[in-house]
Amino acid sequence: MKAGLHSLLEHVVSRDPDRIAAEEAGGASITYGELDRLAGRLAAHLVSLGVVRGDRVGLSLHKSIDSLATLLGIMKAGAAYVPVDPSAPATRSAGIFRDAGARVVITEEAGAAALGAAMSADGFEPVVIGLPGVGGGNGLSSVVGDVVAAGADVLADDLAYILFTSGSTGRPKGVMLTHGNAVSFVDWARRVVSPSADDRFSSHAPFHFDLSILDLYVPLSVGATVVIIDEETGKDPLKLSALLGSKKLTVWYSTPSILTLLLQYGRLEGVDVSTLHTVLFAGEVFPVRHLRALTERWPGRRYLNLYGPTETNVCTWHEIPLPVPLDRDRPYPIGLVCDHCEGRVIDADGGLVAVGSPGELVIRGAAVTGGYWNLPERNASTYWIDDAGVAWYRTGDVVIDPGDGVLEFVGRRDRMVKRRGYRVELGEIEAGLYKHPAVLEAAVVAREDAEAGVSVVAFLAFREGMKAGTIEMKRFCAENLLSYMIPDRFVVLPVLPKTSTDKMDYQSLSGMV
Repeated sequence: MKAGLHSLLEHVVSRDPDRIAAEEAGGASITYGELDRLAGRLAAHLVSLGVVRGDRVGLSLHKSIDSLATLLGIMKAGAAYVPVDPSAPATRSAGIFRDAGARVVITEEAGAAALGAAMSADGFEPVVIGLPGVGGGNGLSSVVGDVVAAGADVLADDLAYILFTSGSTGRPKGVMLTHGNAVSFVDWARRVVSPSADDRFSSHAPFHFDLSILDLYVPLSVGATVVIIDEETGKDPLKLSALLGSKKLTVWYSTPSILTLLLQYGRLEGVDVSTLHTVLFAGEVFPVRHLRALTERWPGRRYLNLYGPTETNVCTWHEIPLPVPLDRDRPYPIGLVCDHCEGRVIDADGGLVAVGSPGELVIRGAAVTGGYWNLPERNASTYWIDDAGVAWYRTGDVVIDPGDGVLEFVGRRDRMVKRRGYRVELGEIEAGLYKHPAVLEAAVVAREDAEAGVSVVAFLAFREGMKAGTIEMKRFCAENLLSYMIPDRFVVLPVLPKTSTDKMDYQSLSGMV
């Protein structure tokens, strides 16, 4: 089999082209043969525009069959795709495309003028392909010719895509993932999830989010169906629950926040999920109270906690043992290091920590990125070099190995503050807040304080029909947290802000303190 990620699709086409490859929430669908042909038409069009192997092609498209075919078509041309959030400010998207040196940008006509103006203002003028709209593949089909290009022969080390994530400096950083990185991860996921051609996978994650790699390419590698959930449906719990039943999904994958939203507001009581056999979640800690409620609502399924930064995709995993005990109040482990990776837990000086002691998780292996696009100085500080000269990616996450290799997540290295002489992990405070029966969502941020050194602010969203005042929360924290971990202030919001990838938006929250 070829090395390219797009070759996974081509392998299915060669044996079963009439299978349904993808469906949209609205009902449109496309077979494997049709999807491969549409992607090949785009590849031919890109080549005619001068795109060659190793080029980058940007896309700003809403989720649809069109955008799925676009990803595949870009790779078929030998280029790497650079996706952005189509709802993001044009200036941000333009900056990403400029940084990536995109030769071509594919967008929708509705936003093409603003995006083009933002790119021109920076002196950057790639070829822009404007789709009249997206849906069912019709928009893309209307702008490409009838010539179909075969998939390019690429090497495992060739870039497949660059995913830009938020950077601490305010400049998005581009994580470079090769075909080898991606195929290694897809092969691992196939071994663990054991999908079949009869499966129907949710595609909930935005295409600029690393969760989408499993969503898309694992089902496409076995001839299963990808059910593409558009952005509007993806954030509406009632529409999501209706889709769960009507589309007969068998595998679900999202952040815990979305699953909690479904549980709380999706009216799941009347939804038929008899076909659902596997629930995967990643991206953030799943409060055990919500996880328990979900497993009680949907018993008899597999629940897998997948962990990993964009730079590694998934590098550890843990299957939740059911039932979840009533007396368990701490989150489940992030689990064992995946068998296509290798992990170590190190201290600040690079030495291995003792069993049961916290340290930073470092990862190496076939799925790990080679670095960031156009950020050599960042690359130099991102890897730990062992005594043998081998580079390991520093995740920035603090974990504990209790001795059996099943890693327990403590928190982010960069979310640790020193308070009253003690090192405090803000994630530990959040875990304590989630124990309160009224708390639906909790997020903790810290800011510098001239007198106290650091001030801790807890943002809370309460469950429907429930609430708790500051005095009650202070009392609760005194009973459940160490004294130096009690927040100085509590801020109640109807719902806590999320990023476009459905993670807690700590940057927005920090701006409120």
